[in-house]
Amino acid sequence: MRILILFFACFIFNQANASDIKYRVAEIPAQLLFGADVVKRMEKIEFIIQNTGSTIMRTQYAITILNENGDSYSGLEIFYDQFKKINSIEGALYNANGMLLKKLKNKDVTDMSAGGSMSLMQDNRVKIHNFYYNIYPYTVEYTIETSFNNTYIFPTWTPQENSRYSVEQSSCKIVFPKDYQLRFKEFNYKNTPVKMEENGNSTMTWEVKNIAAFKIPFACYNLRKLVPVVYFAPSQFEIEGYKGNMQSWQDLGKFQSALNKGRDVLPDNMIEKVKEITANISDTKQKILALYEYFQKNTRYISVQLGLGGWQPFDANYVSKNGYGDCKALTNYMHSLLKAANINSNYTKVFAGENASAKTHLIEDFPSVQSNHVILCVPLEKDTMWLECTSQSLPAGYMSDFTANRKALMITEDGGVLVSTPRYGLNQNQQLRTIHAQLNEEGDLKIKSSTQYMGVLQDDISGIVQNLSSEKLKKYLEKNLSLTTYMVDDLKYKENKSDIPTVDETLDISASNYASISGKRIFIVPNILNKGGYQFTEDTARKVDIEFNLEYRDKDEVTIEIPAGYEIESKPKDISLKTKYGNYVVTSSLKGNQLIYTRLMEQYSGRFPASEQQAVIDFYKTIYKIDRTKFVLVRKE
Repeated sequence: MRILILFFACFIFNQANASDIKYRVAEIPAQLLFGADVVKRMEKIEFIIQNTGSTIMRTQYAITILNENGDSYSGLEIFYDQFKKINSIEGALYNANGMLLKKLKNKDVTDMSAGGSMSLMQDNRVKIHNFYYNIYPYTVEYTIETSFNNTYIFPTWTPQENSRYSVEQSSCKIVFPKDYQLRFKEFNYKNTPVKMEENGNSTMTWEVKNIAAFKIPFACYNLRKLVPVVYFAPSQFEIEGYKGNMQSWQDLGKFQSALNKGRDVLPDNMIEKVKEITANISDTKQKILALYEYFQKNTRYISVQLGLGGWQPFDANYVSKNGYGDCKALTNYMHSLLKAANINSNYTKVFAGENASAKTHLIEDFPSVQSNHVILCVPLEKDTMWLECTSQSLPAGYMSDFTANRKALMITEDGGVLVSTPRYGLNQNQQLRTIHAQLNEEGDLKIKSSTQYMGVLQDDISGIVQNLSSEKLKKYLEKNLSLTTYMVDDLKYKENKSDIPTVDETLDISASNYASISGKRIFIVPNILNKGGYQFTEDTARKVDIEFNLEYRDKDEVTIEIPAGYEIESKPKDISLKTKYGNYVVTSSLKGNQLIYTRLMEQYSGRFPASEQQAVIDFYKTIYKIDRTKFVLVRKE
């Protein structure tokens, strides 16, 4: 009898354990493990549009972390505010054999402000959780329900979130009233969404299975060209009592115009100040420059996100009184200053980010919220001036790589209009360098370098110069120049603030053992500070275009005084390589005891078919090789 009782006890125990066995790593198909750091085992998203002012989202997913490179995907981070409520969070941790190790408890979830160091006040918060487990592989599972009291922004379904990321299964189901017009835009989705009727509503479901990890090919900045993505957006929408329509850019602009209405009224003292600043200026552009200079000196960027502050600017009186605001408030304030001077300007929404990355590529045929920043467009009689209102240092008319070369939504009295922000090309993005150097017989090099950086090529340099002390700047240079053993003996910087800004840099550098000495020979690379080129890897399966967004020109003129009594034994061949991808010209010679080296490198922007990848690889491979080729000097007998 005791044996029978023990048998049933063991049976019940094993059955209980068996019910907890989930996500065994051994069950993952082999092709999903190859080249992957994580595997999404399952994902089920359900987004319910209840009406034009309310939605609910339920998400359940499980991710297997294969190695430490995948740890960043193991945590949970959910932002919320007065428009979004987190109803519930559940979570569980499983080992490689699928055994349940731990369940999430409410006390394990951290709830904190989502404001950064530049935020003064905001009601954005974030819930954070992590199991902090590091015995690989392991699996985390989360189930979250959130509700929204608006329909301004809909989710995006991105089952494969990055490279080295496999997907076993993922689905997204949208539930909406039969009379509601659901808008969506698909990329790389090969199937047809399943349409059904359910409980009096319409439903559409997208699903993918068994997607292997991949490597992002070179010169591909747009992830949605590589992975399945479905964007969703409302037609009719409502937020905080404001109603709008998103079926056209014009309509979306009308909504923003309504949010901005009446918020550009300056106090009387500021109207008088505007008159004072512009009293003796007749030229419109000069008035803008004068008002922008005043604006930059008297305001600063601080994020204040309260209520509709994420979408609606604080009024001009608020900024005038406090001297600060976020991008929306500051842009609206600068617009108000110009308005007081009878100068028209337009609040413009843009997705900001360096290098015109994937997120900055606006989907022109899918009107929706595709911005994270606001700038000001000032139409003039013959051209247009753009103003970045969050910076106290950018010159008027210059956008920088942060907002240049992309589409933006300009808000007019008649609604929204898509416009292009300034594009900076070869003549604006330049690096012009002259070097005079002296080489001794021990191979040490004394370098005097003068460089002018222009356009977007000065963006990073300008930021470093403005934010680092001379001592920290020197330490930065001593870590980041393309030399092996060296010291920066002296440095000077001068900034020129114009519509195409420049930074002039002067450096004195001592480079120990720059040249190699072997008996009577000296081996030296004449390209001292600008060794470029890329070693791209061929992707035989590549299908996406090759895309270069940045266009620039580098010019280097190098003169190296060598020890007396040496002549050339061998030198790099002069080269002139003109292609559709760029232009590369190198010449070198020895005149007396002076080694003369010149280099011109131009990279062109453009989009080229995948079939040309070998030609692109060969172009940059040549540059990489020639830039590092040595002169061989031999002592005369």
